[in-house]
Amino acid sequence: MHQVADEPAEPATTIRAGDLEVGIIDDGGSGVPLVLVHGGESDRTQYATLRSHLDPGIRAISYDQRDSGITVNPPVPYTMGDLADDLAALLDALGLQRAHLLGTSFGGAVVQHTALRHPERVASLVLIATTPSFALCPPNVGELFDMSHDDRQKAVRDFFVTPEGQAELHNRAAQTLTYRDPDKADRRHDAARPHEVRDRLGEITAPTLIVHGTADLLAPYSAALLMRERIPNARLRSIEDGRHAIAMEFAKPIAGYIGEFLGVPAT
Repeated sequence: MHQVADEPAEPATTIRAGDLEVGIIDDGGSGVPLVLVHGGESDRTQYATLRSHLDPGIRAISYDQRDSGITVNPPVPYTMGDLADDLAALLDALGLQRAHLLGTSFGGAVVQHTALRHPERVASLVLIATTPSFALCPPNVGELFDMSHDDRQKAVRDFFVTPEGQAELHNRAAQTLTYRDPDKADRRHDAARPHEVRDRLGEITAPTLIVHGTADLLAPYSAALLMRERIPNARLRSIEDGRHAIAMEFAKPIAGYIGEFLGVPAT
């Protein structure tokens, strides 16, 4: 398990959800349930910075997807649909009929598929730095997929954080990338490449908040504009000059947007 330097260690807790033993961090309590769905190269610890700015009235729950963190899953291929079903099974395990879902990047794709496959389970969506189609991503995403873990950590600095943010965050954004052996990494990447819901965005019925950096080099800002146009009940909050790791670099204002959207103020 990889921890970001200078951030608190997160407890290693698991819960049985369907056929999986799922790594989880759950604030507990009776607050508004918000499930945080991590990116393709990260795990449940990705949201430490954002969680620190969320109001206590939000019950923040983050978990390890398949082939991530401490989740135990069979070594078989899977799709975005399978990951959406896993998320619905997690809600069952937590005793939650409905929850608000927040996903960044790959995690944003997972929650889009969840909203389409299990609309009755989704109270609202928060889509951060994500896309409705892998085909909209630039070629450098595939190039990052093909790199070793160490090379990827070195390469993502400029993709993730603005020049101003790099001075403050140093290499913390790159450290949110967790190591996976080649088989696990390949299964994740194979699940990402077919992601395509552009023609189904109009079917998403949940209220949706889109947050996107205007200078995102991995999930283009045009993808956010397309989602705002096609999702019936969507609003867009733009982060001027923000790149891909806006949920970390701009955690405080984004926590404010989330709190306002959910009707719970941020700290």
